[in-house]
Amino acid sequence: MIATVRQLRTFDRPIRLLAISQFAINIGFYMLMPYLAAHLSVTVGLAGWLVGLILGARNFSQQGMFLVGGTLADRLGYKRLIVAGCALRAAGFVLLGLATSVPALVVAAMATGFAGALFNPAVRAYVAKDAGGRRVEAFAVFNVFYQAGILLGPLIGLLLTAVAFELTCLVAALVFAGLTVAQLRALPDRRPDGPRSSVLAGWRVVFANRRFLAFSLVMVGSYVLSFQVYLALPLETGRLASSPEVATVEVGILFAVSGLIAVVGQLRVTEWCRRRWGGGRCIAAGLLLMAAAFLVPLPVVLRDPPSEVLAFLPLLVSVGVLTMGTMVVFPFEMDTIVSLAGDRLVATHYGLYNTICGVGIAAGTLGTGGLLELARAQGVPWVPWLLLAAIGTACALGVHVLARSGRLRPRPVTLAGTT
Repeated sequence: MIATVRQLRTFDRPIRLLAISQFAINIGFYMLMPYLAAHLSVTVGLAGWLVGLILGARNFSQQGMFLVGGTLADRLGYKRLIVAGCALRAAGFVLLGLATSVPALVVAAMATGFAGALFNPAVRAYVAKDAGGRRVEAFAVFNVFYQAGILLGPLIGLLLTAVAFELTCLVAALVFAGLTVAQLRALPDRRPDGPRSSVLAGWRVVFANRRFLAFSLVMVGSYVLSFQVYLALPLETGRLASSPEVATVEVGILFAVSGLIAVVGQLRVTEWCRRRWGGGRCIAAGLLLMAAAFLVPLPVVLRDPPSEVLAFLPLLVSVGVLTMGTMVVFPFEMDTIVSLAGDRLVATHYGLYNTICGVGIAAGTLGTGGLLELARAQGVPWVPWLLLAAIGTACALGVHVLARSGRLRPRPVTLAGTT
């Protein structure tokens, strides 16, 4: 982490502030969200389908509105959307802590989701603009702070929620309120270069950018794979654990190991890859690593080992390999999106990219969850794991083809809608 701080100091003040802000954003978010479902079902006493409805509304209001958030950022300026998003999430978290009726809880959940749709594309576009030719390095540093927030947030939330969930909501809201004030006062205003187009004209440009759309569709599979740290791997851990309490501890270890690997290794991995390969090859290599991660648990899936330790170790290795692959991919992926956007309407491109990948995550989660149960019931439990590995391999091949054909090279996007 010391090396990361030194690297961060080489960037201008806005990127330093945004990296630290993202650390605080993830602390505030992850100190609350992992415990929301339990609060809704146990404390508030809602039925399972209502809990699913509220969580689904939150997810839809974020993933489904990323394009809107990116468009607004390109029209109104990045700072305004970052500040507005943080303020809205602060209000949403306060309401989550106070609300007991289903309509109020839905409104609160959707407010927290839409807040993410406002500031997420704006933050990435701001980092890309200020970093200039050092985008890959900037996004590598950014990811370290991002992962550090994910690592610390649930631990802080666990302590606060042990007192009261309302206290967790209040502290999380205070974090975002503090971020709102800090960014309003200290973050310089940034706007996209070039003339401002209408919303529909901007959308026509982005949807006509075939290279960008091809890359977005190819990368959907990578998000399906990375999301399995929340689905397939915890489910398999729970199946093999001797008790629910042991399963909870082991899942916590999985998340901790994933976060630590990212925090400690991100800069070294990015620098090693950057010196040897181009962006397309780095992304393809990372995707192959992600695919390989789902081959590691196969011996355990096929036949339960004699001890719980032997059952857990392959899953731990799998999480480590998956994290390594994600670390390789992320900085070059973010840089490639800016290149394919031609440095125009960058936030809108990020917004559409996140929306496309969000739809893929939703479909992949539904499909994987159902397939895991069906495959075990049919006596072929290895099928979902091989399928996930195949998805990663296909994504790597797709990126390789795009790179070899020159379709990942920078190419300006014009307001006429041609690419």
